[in-house]
Amino acid sequence: MIRKYPNLCKPITLGRVTFKNRMFSAPMGGTDITNDGCIGPKSTAFYELRAKGGAGAVTVSECMVHPQTDASHAYHLDPSILNSLACATYTADAIRRHGCMPSIELSHSGMYAGTYMTDKSKQKEMFQWGPSACIRPDGVEVHELTQDVIDDIVKAYGDTAAMAKRAGFEMVMVHGGHGWLINQFLSPYFNKRTDKYGGSTENRCRFAAEVLDAVRAAVGPFFPIEFRLSGSELFEGGYDLEEGVRIAQQLESKIDLLHVSAGTYQRGFGTTHPSMFKEHGCNVYLAAEIKKHVSVPVATLGGLNDPAQMEEIIASGKADVVEMARALLADPYLPSKVMQNRDDEIVRCLRCFTCMAERAATSTRRCTVNPLIGREIEGNEIYPAPVKKKVLVAGGGPGGLYAAYTAAKRGHEVVLCEKESEFGGILKSEQALPFKYEMYQLTETYEKMARDAGAEIRLNAEVTKEYVEKEAPDAVIIAVGSAPLVPPIKGLDGENVIIVNNYYKETEKCKDKVIVFGGGLAGCECAIHLGMEGKQVELVEMRDELAPDANVRHRPLLLAEIEKYVNVHTGLRGVEVSEKGILCKDKDDNDVMIEGETVICALGQRSRFDVVEELRDSAPVVSVIGDAAKVSTITNAVYWGYHAALDISDVR
Repeated sequence: MIRKYPNLCKPITLGRVTFKNRMFSAPMGGTDITNDGCIGPKSTAFYELRAKGGAGAVTVSECMVHPQTDASHAYHLDPSILNSLACATYTADAIRRHGCMPSIELSHSGMYAGTYMTDKSKQKEMFQWGPSACIRPDGVEVHELTQDVIDDIVKAYGDTAAMAKRAGFEMVMVHGGHGWLINQFLSPYFNKRTDKYGGSTENRCRFAAEVLDAVRAAVGPFFPIEFRLSGSELFEGGYDLEEGVRIAQQLESKIDLLHVSAGTYQRGFGTTHPSMFKEHGCNVYLAAEIKKHVSVPVATLGGLNDPAQMEEIIASGKADVVEMARALLADPYLPSKVMQNRDDEIVRCLRCFTCMAERAATSTRRCTVNPLIGREIEGNEIYPAPVKKKVLVAGGGPGGLYAAYTAAKRGHEVVLCEKESEFGGILKSEQALPFKYEMYQLTETYEKMARDAGAEIRLNAEVTKEYVEKEAPDAVIIAVGSAPLVPPIKGLDGENVIIVNNYYKETEKCKDKVIVFGGGLAGCECAIHLGMEGKQVELVEMRDELAPDANVRHRPLLLAEIEKYVNVHTGLRGVEVSEKGILCKDKDDNDVMIEGETVICALGQRSRFDVVEELRDSAPVVSVIGDAAKVSTITNAVYWGYHAALDISDVR
């Protein structure tokens, strides 16, 4: 077989361990950590799915090595904890049995211990340790680590690595980036010490070197050690790429793989986890430069999800391994699809941050495009239905497409009807926004999945009650979505008005001075795009805040882009649209005129309840999903569509 991406598919040997390909699953935190710090069964299943998907390695994250000074946000490998070793062993085995090498990330949060505690009052009560005494921006006092405590922590890294090897892990990753303890020692911003651990590059690397020496002594000479380094901290006062090269050179003799990331978590979440507003592979240049100056293999990452780009990275010598996190949530089988030349079936990560926002909000995982994530223990195989039925899906948006795919995979006779000439629903509008183009691509992928699973596809086919009666299905899934909300405001039907859903079809109508009417998520993202194009953009919102419907991880990055490109007017109620712009009323009922040549109406969506009511009793089993049930998110539409299709076989 001729591999389409031979470099990605090529094995790599680190130490005496051979990894079957160059696509590694980067660390992602588990979700059901027990109170005493053990890995729960849901997390084991979470990691196993990436192993089943064909990754060369799966790294379990994050194992905190010293609970006495870091009782923070993850689990521990501690012989004093009952079942700690057993849980780790089951997890390593779950990964290894699929031909994938299990790795484990060893970490210490240092001055940011307790960051993820939901009870912030308890976090402030913790005795925080860091390389230097200081007061954190949130007011928490940090104490300087003494030599005795440093020695205890160094020993703990070694002890934990030994337990990881005993549990069956084939590699350990020492986390030296992203603002955690080792990075705090490496950084001149955090490290103000005047002893042997501070000052020069060599001194600031001393703690990391001692940790790596302790790990090596514990695991032996041929057991691979991966070291995660921020190639540059990318904020004022932190170290730059030149210093990152020097740090890498100081430590390379102690490791087998140098994993080059970027930034500091506490001072640039959108850098450590690149958002949709950044180029894919935006941090690869750091690894590429460092690789020129070291002799060990180098891994890179940073919003990677395109096999062609990843192949070029390795083929051109920028890196030896590519690592993915969110991309393998969206499609855990991405590596297998690459190995089998089935890259046209990959479901691309949208970089929407649903996964990380859900973890922050509920301590669980969800993925917009993959309803299995966070629920892997419930079973990630779609089994044939015991009783085959005829299923009619009304609506070809993401929820309808995924419902059709799932029902067809179960063996049902599926007919998917879309009243327009193309699929996608509300996602069609995303093709005009380059940073959201993957949402438009999602439609193509889901359509292919549905067709390949055996669903019959019908375009220009509007589903009415009569249509259903003629088809006589056993079940109908109503996924007709929503329609733009256009209130009866004078002039809102004018020639200079574009409904945000239709912007992709009417871009030529958009003049250089634009008013976006509505500051929800859709309005804000459209405004950013227009600003990026060089237009003068005014954003009018009746509420005092923008994009309250954006998730907690995406919203701060969205607002930062708004600040770059858009003039914002909050607290204004639009009362009339004219060729001059929008006449508004402020909170004191004063007139305020916002001038612009084009108005983009982005005032929200409303469910198509009229269609739902017509079809509600059209078949023995009727399910309403997505925006048709409640204007919500792609995440919910896909999730509801998946389960609506699974539930059909339960009705005999």
